[in-house]
Amino acid sequence: MKARFFKYILLVFILILNYSCNDFLEEVNPNELSTDNFWKTLDDCETGLISVYGTFNDIKLLSIEQESHRSDLTHTAVEDATNPYYNQTFTDASDGPNDKWNALYTGIFRTNQVIEGLSNLSSQLTTNEDIQRADIIMAQARFFRGLFYFYLHSSFNKGSVVIYKNVPKEESDFYKPLSPEEEVQEFFREDLNFAYENLPAQWQKDKGRVTAGAAASVLGTSYLYDKNYEIAALYFKDVIENADYGYALAPHVGDNFTTRNELNSESILEIVYSLNYKSEVNVWSDLQTANNLNFSFSRVGGWSLVYPSAWLIMAYKNDSIDINDPRNYVTDENGNTRLRKYSLRTSYSIALVDDPDLDYYGAAPAQMAEFNEKKSAYYRKYTNWDIVSNENDIVPNLRSGVNVRVIRLADIYLMYAECLIKGGSDESGVQEALKYINRVRKRSALQLLGLQNSGEYPSSDHDNKTYNAKMVMDHLMYVERPLELSVEGHAIRTIDLRRWGITRQRFMDLSQQIYHLVDFPYTKINGESDVRWQSILVEGGSSNTTTNVQDYIQAASNYNEEAHAYWPLPSREIIANPVLK
Repeated sequence: MKARFFKYILLVFILILNYSCNDFLEEVNPNELSTDNFWKTLDDCETGLISVYGTFNDIKLLSIEQESHRSDLTHTAVEDATNPYYNQTFTDASDGPNDKWNALYTGIFRTNQVIEGLSNLSSQLTTNEDIQRADIIMAQARFFRGLFYFYLHSSFNKGSVVIYKNVPKEESDFYKPLSPEEEVQEFFREDLNFAYENLPAQWQKDKGRVTAGAAASVLGTSYLYDKNYEIAALYFKDVIENADYGYALAPHVGDNFTTRNELNSESILEIVYSLNYKSEVNVWSDLQTANNLNFSFSRVGGWSLVYPSAWLIMAYKNDSIDINDPRNYVTDENGNTRLRKYSLRTSYSIALVDDPDLDYYGAAPAQMAEFNEKKSAYYRKYTNWDIVSNENDIVPNLRSGVNVRVIRLADIYLMYAECLIKGGSDESGVQEALKYINRVRKRSALQLLGLQNSGEYPSSDHDNKTYNAKMVMDHLMYVERPLELSVEGHAIRTIDLRRWGITRQRFMDLSQQIYHLVDFPYTKINGESDVRWQSILVEGGSSNTTTNVQDYIQAASNYNEEAHAYWPLPSREIIANPVLK
């Protein structure tokens, strides 16, 4: 499926190149893909649409690294303690907001070209086959325009951004004022509703394309962000219960993080990457079909710019397992059966120095990674730990073929649970909310929430607590969503903290928490004994203050709701657009 999808992406560049060569002597500038000189057929529109998918591949669009640092999920490298996103000192001149804004509007301009090209062709379409094909192309284009504006609305300037409904024809057309956030919201929902009504539930081929289920998921999320729980729940329920979509949790949580089982039944919106094409192209080029997130997240051959924060590491270490689930029992080298040390979700999300149950780049984590300089865990997500011994084994370097799962069903389950309890205010939805949370937990063989012998899985071990709506909401906020979805999707944690109104308090609370590190003796691959110094994180401070760890001290001091809750309007756009205020 990956190969077929990428054939279409490569076709975009081939067609544009051929077009420029064939029309070299024409007066029309071949580099301007206007409706006058390119958008003549549905094939042209299809080519333009695939360029939109190519824009979605731009890692600056999701800004996963920067958005993660803005939340409470990550810590930066010791040698990069001045990171402006982690310390909440970013400004309108920072690369994060400028690059993200540029990537999103590049996608919007491309979608507008496709939409206008299709509109101009509509009167020439005479067969049902062509009309249906045009409708499907239009639905995909409008999905992406709606998605890009949803990202802008939820990311920048409290939702007040510039709306471009048409392709600019003159230089002055680029100079538009800000639109009110309500107008932006109405605009992207109109696009997404069109996509929802016209996209297929599934694609028989080219599984990487967007679907009606993806549109429903984004619409539901937008209403949840508005605290409109009733409407959000309708969209989420459709995603969950509509058999036409075919969604189901993947059998193994690890299926969502590596090249294994990509585009699986849990995936609702996924960015497809591949190592099989464009190896000769610079990794930073727009033509690149791979990503380089592995180098930001990996310590084994990578730059390791993103680490799990201390509280998150401890939460993963304390992720309670179901002692009644056989998946939590392993056989050691002596043939003895014992309980897993850490949960499946923990082991497949982060690498811990003392995890004996899951290799890391082909050997024990302590043997493969440098757990030092107060680095006690590394993210496995976005890395190739399961298929290479070092990220530099991938040649050419700085490339990864791991798909980015933007929306998956587990996220929908947890947002639906939040809707059922109306953000913690409705006791009538508690049991139903626990059902969907427990489905996510059951997949990873975790201890379930609620009374023993209750719910869908009565034989599973439960925590034997009686939950009210507030307790369920607290669990969603501080346990389930961050542990299940850490550093995933579009700024999930950053937006969650903001919409719950807890960002500043969260940084203040976490900045007061103190941990310390202890050593871990281990056996090297060659059989020699060695020690990973200060590599196991423990709660509480130590009298040896050099081993103590505190996160978010600068963030707690610097965070300002007005300046940091949203990305500011980028300075490059302010300079370029004279009517922007």
